[in-house]
Amino acid sequence: MGKSKSVLKSKAILVVSFGTSYRESLERNIGAVERSIAASYPDYEIRRAFTSQMIIDKIRQRDGDQIDNMDEAMRRLINDGFDTLIIQPTHVMSGSEYDKMMAAAASYEKSFISIQYGEPLLNQEADYDKLIRILAEETSAFNKENTALVFMGHGTEHDANVVYDKLNSQLKKSGYANYYIGTVEATPTLEDVLDEVKKGDYQKAVLFPLMIVAGDHANNDMAGDEEESWKTAFISEGYQVECVLKGMGEYKGVQQMFLEHINDAMKNRTNGNY
Repeated sequence: MGKSKSVLKSKAILVVSFGTSYRESLERNIGAVERSIAASYPDYEIRRAFTSQMIIDKIRQRDGDQIDNMDEAMRRLINDGFDTLIIQPTHVMSGSEYDKMMAAAASYEKSFISIQYGEPLLNQEADYDKLIRILAEETSAFNKENTALVFMGHGTEHDANVVYDKLNSQLKKSGYANYYIGTVEATPTLEDVLDEVKKGDYQKAVLFPLMIVAGDHANNDMAGDEEESWKTAFISEGYQVECVLKGMGEYKGVQQMFLEHINDAMKNRTNGNY
């Protein structure tokens, strides 16, 4: 989004995502977040950057489309004359991709009169309560008797992986005993989740991505027909399985959380040069 600068705009919001090569998911998830931000902040130009160079390269080779990485996006903003910048990640947590974003932005800070940083989705205590309410609302049609609602997060070796255990614990404390969280690449593992689900009296499992984008992990690791997928694992345990391929970027409540993070960054003015 926003490849050329409007003459009237000197302010920009750079929306930074891990990225996805799934065209439809890109527009329905990342695009939806960006459009929500654009509608709420019409005085700002909205720019896009991905932190996954692998995805950037894949899209360029397949489609011929250029999506900036962080360095490219920052240089383009400077060259286009923007002096006020807000960087808003769509990352779920302040993990390795968030760290990569912050490190890349740091060397360009002096080129802006003002630069501010919005927080990832889950950072403050209040964020957990908000997300739980959103998840409950978005999944209410599936929350039925003898049904386990299972969310698949990405997972990371970074210390920030604790957000999954924390969200899991907060869900239970909030009364959502049949909601479970696991990860593809860290803990809780699929096996951990299955062990917990098997303790309950469930006949059906509904699987959701706990990711901003319903991309490769959601379509293959979660909902794929391969032997290693979560869908196959739950079917093998005798459960009826339904997969919901809807990324959190589609949730209006999640879009609102990112807007609140931008607003907080504007109000707090704790980062950058003034």
